[in-house]
Amino acid sequence: MASMTGRGDPRSGRGQLDDAAAQGLYDRMRVVAPAAFGAIERDRADDPARPFADTACGRLAGSLDGAGLRALGMWAHHWCMRFYDDDTRVGRRLVREIAGRRGLGWTPDEVRWMLGESERAGPAARERLTLPLAAAGELPGAVDGRAADTGALDGGTVDGRAADGAVPDDGAADSGAGWRLAG
Repeated sequence: MASMTGRGDPRSGRGQLDDAAAQGLYDRMRVVAPAAFGAIERDRADDPARPFADTACGRLAGSLDGAGLRALGMWAHHWCMRFYDDDTRVGRRLVREIAGRRGLGWTPDEVRWMLGESERAGPAARERLTLPLAAAGELPGAVDGRAADTGALDGGTVDGRAADGAVPDDGAADSGAGWRLAG
């Protein structure tokens, strides 16, 4: 699976992942992709008020171990930002749910890759830091669940707001900018 965004931008100041590390991440995401896409499509057609655990995405997330959840989170993060063009409620909810889980064992390579994806997406994808910052907060050196040094994007702000990774509620005003989810 080739990435539209590559392994990293040498101009970003962040270290690039080597080919083997990047390929390992893509291989893991490829394993969960069919089930993730199917779950998102089923949930898009279902009641959005249903408790997460009762949704197809919730059942999928509940069936995975930490490594599987990390792969699912990276897949949802990547695809919601980069390739979809429709309703994003289901994808954003999945990302928020995974971001809220602690102790998944995120690795520096996974966080570095997600931050690179987020940086390349730019400020139009205003929720781009939700999962990467939550994951960075799990790395050694994080203080109270917050990353000590994530190489904050845009000088520590996101669209003029503090880069805290907060995600607005689905009911929040959405300018149409941000993630898109296609069907």
